[in-house]
Amino acid sequence: MPRSAHRPGSLPAEVTSFVGRRQELTEARKKLAAARLVSLVGPGGVGKTRLAVRIATDLGRGWPGGAWMVDLAELQDPALVGNAVMAALDLRHQAATDPLALLRSYLRDKELLLVLDNCEHLLEAAAQLVSEVIRTAPGVRVIATSREPLSVTGEHVLPVPPLELPSPDAAEALAQLRQNEAVMLFTERAAAASGHFELTAANRAAVAALCRRLDGLPLAIELAAVRTRALGPEQILDRLTDRFGLLTGGSRAALPRHQTLRTTIEWSYDLLTLAERTLLRRLCVFAGRFTLEDVEPVCCSGDVPAARALDLLASLIDKSLVIRQDADGAACYRLHETMREYARLRLREAGEEDAVERRCADYYLSRCARFAVEGRYRLLEWLAWMELEIDNIRAVLRRLTDHEDSRRGIDLATRLRWYWITRATAEGVRWLDELLAREAKPAASPWAYFLRGFLAVLQNDPAVARPALERAVTAARAAGQQDALSRSLAMASIATNMAGDRASSTRLLDEARVAADGLDDLGTTLMMHQARALNGLLDGDLGAVRSAASQGARLSREAGDLYSLGMMLLNQGFAALISGDLRESGQRLAEGLRIARQLDDRVAQCHLIGGLGCCAARAREPRLAAQLLGAMENLRAEAGARINAGMAPALAQARASVTAALGPPKFETEFKAGHQLSRDAAVRLALREAAPPAVAASAHGSAGVLRQRETDVARLVADGLSNKEIGARLFISERTVESHVRSIMNKLGFNSRTQIAGWMAVPDR
Repeated sequence: MPRSAHRPGSLPAEVTSFVGRRQELTEARKKLAAARLVSLVGPGGVGKTRLAVRIATDLGRGWPGGAWMVDLAELQDPALVGNAVMAALDLRHQAATDPLALLRSYLRDKELLLVLDNCEHLLEAAAQLVSEVIRTAPGVRVIATSREPLSVTGEHVLPVPPLELPSPDAAEALAQLRQNEAVMLFTERAAAASGHFELTAANRAAVAALCRRLDGLPLAIELAAVRTRALGPEQILDRLTDRFGLLTGGSRAALPRHQTLRTTIEWSYDLLTLAERTLLRRLCVFAGRFTLEDVEPVCCSGDVPAARALDLLASLIDKSLVIRQDADGAACYRLHETMREYARLRLREAGEEDAVERRCADYYLSRCARFAVEGRYRLLEWLAWMELEIDNIRAVLRRLTDHEDSRRGIDLATRLRWYWITRATAEGVRWLDELLAREAKPAASPWAYFLRGFLAVLQNDPAVARPALERAVTAARAAGQQDALSRSLAMASIATNMAGDRASSTRLLDEARVAADGLDDLGTTLMMHQARALNGLLDGDLGAVRSAASQGARLSREAGDLYSLGMMLLNQGFAALISGDLRESGQRLAEGLRIARQLDDRVAQCHLIGGLGCCAARAREPRLAAQLLGAMENLRAEAGARINAGMAPALAQARASVTAALGPPKFETEFKAGHQLSRDAAVRLALREAAPPAVAASAHGSAGVLRQRETDVARLVADGLSNKEIGARLFISERTVESHVRSIMNKLGFNSRTQIAGWMAVPDR
């Protein structure tokens, strides 16, 4: 499942062409009732993913935490399996903590169903992760799909056979034949392709024979069914029979199923025009989703003009060789993993593999160079692009690393700085550590060492940050790069202060000022302000914090630098809080939280919600304060974040005062209520867009007025699904969903979906 086509990790809203499988569904339900891990095992193209999604869709409502999908098909690096699971669960790996440790902590008290799809190429890493999950999280069940078992203790293996084949008995009633799984799939896909296909007495024999010839393999049947747009079933059967006859020397003995699928794909490939074949095989260099904008520079050349790329892609989609998906309203595409494997073989046979991979690497290096420059000022737009392209970029990073092209690998990893900072801090650390360890000329990489130190500071890890920044300073001096030198010295002053060495911190910041003198560079100026502000918080110099953060906020606003503005507002908010100016503190922290919500910066949200909890405590709102402190602790654990030392005293004081005001038992009750809030609900509560949980419960104490189906719809509204997606999930029409939503609003006195979501966020709901 592509991550941005749906909510992170949610099950696909549409399970295309799922038919039959009654026996496998029943068997899977039985096994899941008795086992923590059920592995659906079978060859490629047999329909394991569809079966897993169907099982999870049917059973996911039985788990309070729902069902979550982790698609590993597009992941090539075993070290990132834990990151993929975290991303599917909508967690962020921003801390200096192993992903498995964060997952163990997060899942230990959860009750949910986890689907790990396409494990075969990452078998050892997937098995290790699943072993840890089922050992430490008793409420979690796992469905894995793979071409072979994971070989984990307690695993129950369910072989997934091809679809049920039609009887060779030509006298079988037409109505009965229509209920056959393989025939149902062929008929459905043929109707979708041609617009008018139906099973009749005239074509029944050919359709049945075709399904038998294709061994009931769903992917093979789909590829054949698409051809009904131009050919009748009898013609398709004749052509496929000829193709199989060439392989078997005319023998009527069945080929192995993997060869049946390969032959069907090859038949479809050979029916393409030369330009279509060329484009299809080149598309395999994309490890994940791709757009038309990606295809033109990577896959087009004299034999495939860029002007024809859209038409060729549309033709390949029509033939079910390329899959179209929409991400945030934009069209993107991907290959089925079996199709990608086949295309890679044909690319290699054509002698084009190295050339196309070079073009792919050049393209992403160029795009990410733009990201490095423009990301500061167009961060929302660029982060959306990164979310869509990250699997392709990871694949390029891996190829450059494996081919010992560390120079270009470092360039690419460094250009992704804004993604690592806001989305995947720990992953950025891993790539930089691996690449810099191979670098023969450290002096050539001042920005890479600066970024490595920056990420360590974000992880509150000064022991790692300081040596990285020392290397950055040395490399920047050697290269004569004053901007890199000044920023590295300023960041080193922060890391040194975090480590408790105030004197050295002051010296480094003075050196940074000297290096920055005469530079007309916004990034350097903002880094200087950030260093002065953070050091001021650590030193208790509130005047320095207010001055530096105020200037930094003004410059950030003028430039449209949302990330820096958010950090400056955080500094301003805590400085005002410590000095007792609650009005200013609340305004600054609330604005910062709105920006952090826009950027989806989890660590910033954690600190800002905590700051607003401190404001509530000072304003004598102890229940709200306790709930916000609980929400902050939940977000801190989710992200594995460490509380900044400059903010820790205010948070500790708030907790002590609220505990005294409420009494320990009541404090724990309210703290737990906040801890149980979803991240979105916690942000809304902190921004006072929703009432505190206990208040909301009394104001809307009408949980019983909703019928079960209305409650199901309300829960999915709160999850952010559209009416169409809710209908697909609950197997009802979009119009019925709309009717349920109107009924919910009428019963609860609401006039927006946001109010429904806020109502559902109440823990006791």
